[in-house]
Amino acid sequence: MKIKRWVAISAVVAAGAMVLAGCSAGASPTPTSTSSTAVITVNGSEPQNPLIPTNTNETGGGKITDNIFAGLVYYKADGSPVNDVAESIKTTDAQNYTIKIKPGLKFTNGEAVTAKSFVDAWQYGALFSNKQLNSYFFESIQGFSYDKDSPLTGLKVVDSTTFTVALVDKEADFPLRLGYTAFMPLPAVAFKDMTAFGASPIGNGPYKIKSPTAWQHNVKIDLVVNPAYTGPRKPKNGGLSIIFYATEDAAYAELQSGSLDVLDSVPNTDLANYTTDFPGRTVNQPAAIFQSFTIPSNLAHFTGAEGKLRRQAISMAVNRDQITKVIFQGTRTPATDFTSPVIAGYSKNLPGSGVLKYNPTEAKKAWAAADAISPWTGSFQIAYNADGGHQAWVDAVTNSIKNTLGIDSSGAPYPTFAQFRTVITNRTIKTAFRTGWQADYPALFNFLGPLYATKAGSNDGDYSSAAFDALLKQGQAQTDVASANKLFQKAQGVLLADLPVVPLWYSNVTGAYGKTVSNVKFGWNSVPIYTDISKG
Repeated sequence: MKIKRWVAISAVVAAGAMVLAGCSAGASPTPTSTSSTAVITVNGSEPQNPLIPTNTNETGGGKITDNIFAGLVYYKADGSPVNDVAESIKTTDAQNYTIKIKPGLKFTNGEAVTAKSFVDAWQYGALFSNKQLNSYFFESIQGFSYDKDSPLTGLKVVDSTTFTVALVDKEADFPLRLGYTAFMPLPAVAFKDMTAFGASPIGNGPYKIKSPTAWQHNVKIDLVVNPAYTGPRKPKNGGLSIIFYATEDAAYAELQSGSLDVLDSVPNTDLANYTTDFPGRTVNQPAAIFQSFTIPSNLAHFTGAEGKLRRQAISMAVNRDQITKVIFQGTRTPATDFTSPVIAGYSKNLPGSGVLKYNPTEAKKAWAAADAISPWTGSFQIAYNADGGHQAWVDAVTNSIKNTLGIDSSGAPYPTFAQFRTVITNRTIKTAFRTGWQADYPALFNFLGPLYATKAGSNDGDYSSAAFDALLKQGQAQTDVASANKLFQKAQGVLLADLPVVPLWYSNVTGAYGKTVSNVKFGWNSVPIYTDISKG
């Protein structure tokens, strides 16, 4: 996903401070005593790539990089931004920014964190020949190019603690992005051998990798507290052991046995009973997570007028209400747009959103109209990673499509998330595939630009629309977030007509934790606030 992840700013830019409602959990029961040296065991997944911030755009890697690096800002549990490395971020025109960082900060190898640490990292991430998955995030900065090596001319180092950023256009929400993984700094040693660096990165965050061999691939990674970190995210524990489980069921079983401390995703099969399995130690709260499946732009029968009709038919053939109730026990909400209800600017009444409602009659009509253009052949499949607990809902969705349209439809599992993402990234996948987005930073644009803009880094279906791109650009040119969001809503009208992905539902974060940990809170983006967790 980000679902990516897979972000912040202080009071210096008021337009960026959007607070999300209903996203922080209450304090958990407190053990009689806690230890600041106790290691917290949590669930995770094997990162797709070496741990280079500009090339990490999925949740497995994001959980690690966001804790071993510190960016200019970070996000509190409710999504509000707070300065971390930044001392100030200032602008008078929403296009030219002056950023000052706090003096005296260090990477874990003793190297100073300077303005150049950020500028060099961003330049590396944006350079065409480096082919970084997060390069899209630097598109806004003057000098960026998708087609050739071109330095970001909009970045200038003023002195050791100051640099400036000149954007191509005005962008109201630029400061909100600066807590995202792509914008982390890098030490000079990284550029000597980036591949080796990614295998054992040197960061400046609240944690550091325990040792050069602490990343045991497909098993776990161990992090310890970074004593050089002096920022606001000082850990209340002695470190993290992030375990890469093959299935969510395995992680749930280890939470029950006491081998795991915190689980951030309850398996579908346990949603009916997890609150009784862990009384008083569960979480079920809104999160900035959008679920969908992508139909690649070059997939047979899904291009041109025929493709538009088939996309509409398939969307209207999915009974979202039934699936969210039966499979997810009410922990999902049927989608009415492409964003999230916890993000400012969300609307459930966009023109054209009727295509997201279950309508067997209209679905069959659209499918028949497509058949009149070119008769359907083959099977409609949705690929997914088998280690992520997706089989039940994929089966339900494909059965709904099969029963409504009278075609063969099924899931297509890949053993691991890494394998699944690799065929998508390499563009060798030949079916539709499950997708999702865990917001990188709390803004409406983040659900749209990175996923659907032409050539965007997470545009896995290779969708391209001049009308959509133009509306995004107009929205970004606004100097206040509210005006920008109105244009982003219009841009969603284009998506509802084209359906590059089929929106399914918004996710709550459903988690649980053991008896020996306390102060367990989950953030706006569904990730636990690891630094706050205590154990005793």
